[in-house]
Amino acid sequence: VSEWPSNTAKRPTSLPSFRRRNSAATSSSGHLRRPRPAAAAAAAPPAPPLLVGPFARGLPQPPLRRSSPQPLTAVRSDTPPRSPRCRLPSSWRHASELPPAPTYLRRKSHWPRRLRSGTQRCHAPVSPPSSPARPPPRRRPRPPRPRRRRAHPCGDGDGSAPVPARALNGILAALARAPPSAACGDAPALAIELFKRMDRWACPRHSPPTIHTYNILIDCYRRVHRPDLGLAIVGRLLKNGLGPDDFSYSLIYGFVKDGEVDKAHCLFLEMMEQGVLPKILICNSIIKELCKMKEMDKAESIVQKMVDSGIAPDLFTYSLIIDGLCKSKAMDKAERVLEQMVEAGTRPNSITYNSLIHGYSISGMWNESVRVFKQMSSCGVIPTVDNCNSFIHALFKHGRTNEAKCIFDSMVLKGPKPDIISYSTMLHGYATATDSCLADVHNIFNLMLTKGIAPNKHVFNILINAYARCGMMDKAMLIFEDMQNKGMIPDTVTFATVISSLCRIGRLDDALHKFNHMVDIGVPPSEAVYGCLIQGCCNHGELVKAKELISEMMNKDIPPPGVKYFSSIINNLCKEGRVAEGKDIMDMMVQTGQRPNVVTFNSLMEGYCLVGNMEEAFALLDAMASIGIEPNCYIYGTLVDGYCKNGRIDDALTVFRDMLHKGVKPTSVLYSIILHGLFQARRTTAAKKMFHEMIESGTTVSIHTYGVVLGGLCRNNCTDEANMLLEKLFAMNVKFDIITFNIVISAMFKVGRRQEAKELFDAISTYGLVPNIQTYSMMITNLIKEESYEEADNLFISVEKSGHASDSRLLNHIVRMLLNKAEVAKASNYLSIIGENNLTLEASTISLLASLFSREGKYREHIKLLPAKYQFFEGAWQD
Repeated sequence: VSEWPSNTAKRPTSLPSFRRRNSAATSSSGHLRRPRPAAAAAAAPPAPPLLVGPFARGLPQPPLRRSSPQPLTAVRSDTPPRSPRCRLPSSWRHASELPPAPTYLRRKSHWPRRLRSGTQRCHAPVSPPSSPARPPPRRRPRPPRPRRRRAHPCGDGDGSAPVPARALNGILAALARAPPSAACGDAPALAIELFKRMDRWACPRHSPPTIHTYNILIDCYRRVHRPDLGLAIVGRLLKNGLGPDDFSYSLIYGFVKDGEVDKAHCLFLEMMEQGVLPKILICNSIIKELCKMKEMDKAESIVQKMVDSGIAPDLFTYSLIIDGLCKSKAMDKAERVLEQMVEAGTRPNSITYNSLIHGYSISGMWNESVRVFKQMSSCGVIPTVDNCNSFIHALFKHGRTNEAKCIFDSMVLKGPKPDIISYSTMLHGYATATDSCLADVHNIFNLMLTKGIAPNKHVFNILINAYARCGMMDKAMLIFEDMQNKGMIPDTVTFATVISSLCRIGRLDDALHKFNHMVDIGVPPSEAVYGCLIQGCCNHGELVKAKELISEMMNKDIPPPGVKYFSSIINNLCKEGRVAEGKDIMDMMVQTGQRPNVVTFNSLMEGYCLVGNMEEAFALLDAMASIGIEPNCYIYGTLVDGYCKNGRIDDALTVFRDMLHKGVKPTSVLYSIILHGLFQARRTTAAKKMFHEMIESGTTVSIHTYGVVLGGLCRNNCTDEANMLLEKLFAMNVKFDIITFNIVISAMFKVGRRQEAKELFDAISTYGLVPNIQTYSMMITNLIKEESYEEADNLFISVEKSGHASDSRLLNHIVRMLLNKAEVAKASNYLSIIGENNLTLEASTISLLASLFSREGKYREHIKLLPAKYQFFEGAWQD
């Protein structure tokens, strides 16, 4: 300032004073820059004029506007002014860096207010100094400036432009899609909060939210798993008259993802009522979830609404409907949808045909599943490996081993080439089949190695289980060691298979050793592993070790076996007569915090009744009452049955009367038990009275109860009453089964009413029933006893013609009866039938043959009448 000329009395008036922090003519220390010399100023070309604002580039420049003819003594910076539009500060370049606190968007400008409206900057040379410097003039006191209003969040005060809705949508959209970071863990929630604050600070200069703004907000609510709040935004759209579009109903995705399919379905119907056509993806998402919930009627209604609205279902839509119908075993509807699919011009793919094959397989319609599999190839859809694997698995699951083998052989010869899943499916199918053959398992495994497919852990688990199921634990352990030698660490499934097999064959020490080895190599024991060990310890009397394992499970936060598990163990032990061990296990249950239930007490009571210890069985009633368990009808039925089987019919009646006194209503099964006991004790009068009480009490009489009464009457020489009751029941259109007829026929034969028994047998077909093998056995046996051999032979021929397979037990019984009656020739005929059907002779039949046709046997001279395979030299039977 001191170098300015002395004749310069005034400072330039056309340039107002700048704020120091914003002035481009000041240095970093706040002083004015030194003006350039006149020669340099004259030599320098004039700076091109620049426009202010976003439209500065590429437009013609307006004329220079100056507030004073005097030249300016300072030159501003060449930095163009900022646009009046709302922009994010530089610290908000990424959405994840937004501060959580409220921040107001302010349009900042480094230009003075008087020059903000100008369109051209002034460039003039600075006047050279012509006189000595004089001291700077004294500054005049300025009047106090009016206090500026607080800036609005979306713009400055006067002279600022409103924030465009497009900018607001851009901010919200960037936040909605921003990934979580350390600065902001939930950007969609931040976008919602920012919108709420802007909504609270709404002003005329703030552009109102558009439908796109609300759609972004709906999407944010969907992303934060609050689609219910998004419904309020949809209501706001309707209230403001904007009207939701198809993107507004993307809220359906949120409801579907959260499992609220009913709300999604209702919103979809509302969307259709508003006349908004949804996208095909929205329709498919609802249909998929409805099919999972087996709500096929709603799913089909959505497809129908799509067709009525002009939305063409795609391949995924049809495949979803067909798969849902197939899983519901509605194969007729699935076929109709397939026809509609083809008529609409949509070509089914392998997934569509796979659903049909699976549906026919689970429905047991194997011919249809094979037809669809062949139709798939004829339509030009090449079956994939997944199609073949799924088909093979379904065939094995339903015992169709030969068909599965044919499909696999076709894959090996024609393709598609089997993968590791194909081989593991075949191995698992052969290993778990009812007629499992280890040779087939071995052949498939060798074929897999020949094709260069290395076995994985799942394959080894299948092999170990296959050999363990057949009792070949040594071979299974060799495979277990081979698995480890090849660098595969056994998993929980492997150890569970080995430990369970060892416990099943009684090698408890080896099972515990494998358990310790499992823990040592870092494989965590599962609940199944502990359950196998606990069951093994209980079955072998190692209750102390079982308690230790239960405590270990509880310490590791693994849920211990429940009451149902222990009740199953107690039931198995009691059926074997090991009642004391079952009682010890129940005591251990109580000690480990488990509370026995009715099933537990019932299993233990059956065990006591089985061994004849009725006092302990009756004492369990008091034990149940002590822990607050009321005996039900099944408990009393077990106790009554125990007393009846042990010949204590009076005690059974006492328990029965006590049950009625306590208000427990007896069932048809309980009445059948006590009626059978009364008839067995020859107390026919009491049984008749009990039967009438049963009818008067309103208890439904079952077919089994009628069979007990009819059989009891026949065995107690009350055949006339049995016939009268039978005729009365026929008149009442009571549908009997063949078992009831067998009971009555057997009872009539026992009391010598053979003719009536034969008449009843002949009348079976008139009631729409077919005799079973037990019926034929009973009739043939009684005919042989009467020495009606020809009639017995004719009846046996009718058995073969009726389609019943030859019964080994019946044939052996017939041979023994004929030999005992010296009918060697007729017995020889039945021995030939046994040989032709590859049946085996029972030990009792062989013993009888040896005694009758041996060297000292009474029929040794008739040995030539036997079939050739049973003719030996004399004395061979003794050897």
